[in-house]
Amino acid sequence: MNDIVLLQTDFPSLKLFKKGKVRDVYDLGDFFLIVSTDRLSAFDVIMSQGIPYKGKVLTKISEFWFNYVESIVDNHLVTTDVNQYPHICMPYLDQLMDRSMLCKKADVVPIESVVRGYISGSGWVDYKHSGTICGIKLTDGLRESEKLTETLFTPATKAEIGLHDENISEEQAKKIVGAETIDIIKSKTIKIYETAAEYALLKDIIIADTKMEFGFYNNKIILIDELLTPDSSRFWPSSKYEAGRGQESYDKQFVRDYLLSINFNKQPPPPELPQEVIAKTSEKYLDVLYKLTGYKFF
Repeated sequence: MNDIVLLQTDFPSLKLFKKGKVRDVYDLGDFFLIVSTDRLSAFDVIMSQGIPYKGKVLTKISEFWFNYVESIVDNHLVTTDVNQYPHICMPYLDQLMDRSMLCKKADVVPIESVVRGYISGSGWVDYKHSGTICGIKLTDGLRESEKLTETLFTPATKAEIGLHDENISEEQAKKIVGAETIDIIKSKTIKIYETAAEYALLKDIIIADTKMEFGFYNNKIILIDELLTPDSSRFWPSSKYEAGRGQESYDKQFVRDYLLSINFNKQPPPPELPQEVIAKTSEKYLDVLYKLTGYKFF
């Protein structure tokens, strides 16, 4: 299971538009080129080591889901075929192969569209303290990881690198970007999540929660960034699911659990990750790719 780990991109003839926690975005004029590196962000801190195959898995899974839900909402994906990229990309095809997307240039809606089907993570923490998630009152007596009676839309602010996303109410989100935009995003987010969750269950995967991003393109709201990946979602094996406890996962929760076990303060600089944690995390990413799509890199 050997693969060159890509932590940084360096394409001198391309114009760097933005460097995110995981993705580097280049402005090609008519399009954006989005490159998924093997960087890993946990608790909004970028680890100093990469996860083999991670960027390729994120790209392949996103491509799969963009195609799967395109009847619900348009998305920004133009192609992942590097041979169809503009000529200026040709010197970098080896690095771009399998880990990049040529995309429409959308104006980002500055809200993370978080949707929850199960109570876990920060939602579980909030519920234990207040009986609510993002101001939404829930019934008493819920257990950790329990399936919610209805899918919850719980938006968050989009944070810059080094800062934490902040959960906000739906009303706060409407004040930031407008009620009509939030109403459309909420409807699309819930429909996408429920459609994908139904498919994933057939593959022995529970999608507990996820977050999506949207943008405006030609005055229409479209899906952008990544979609239903191990970075943006909690994936649990349904055959091992049991409410009332934390779940085994296919996502980067494995790294989070390690960091919690060493009392990481959730601030830079990151600690060194043991090789077995890196290898196991890579294995989990590859496993969920295969389960969802049937695709293997080797």
